[in-house]
Amino acid sequence: MGPMGETQRDRTGIRTARLWSGCALHRHQLLLTAVGAACIAAGILIAVAVPDTDGPAWAMAVAGCLAAGVLLLVRVAFARFRPGRGAAL
Repeated sequence: MGPMGETQRDRTGIRTARLWSGCALHRHQLLLTAVGAACIAAGILIAVAVPDTDGPAWAMAVAGCLAAGVLLLVRVAFARFRPGRGAAL
């Protein structure tokens, strides 16, 4: 038993809470940055390669890819450069 009667179940809950807190973002910044850059590249590739005769579906695909990439990169930047290295937004 750990301090104050801590059980295995308590340790599992703490481990799960850490996984979903800002720690996971800090551990996977490089991967999230690569995924964000890939989303932006996909949006640009769709905008260039696919003819715009497909109407709103084409515009929505381009906007969605670009938005997803920008949101990921901004989220990583906030976590990276925020004072105190906090990840909460």
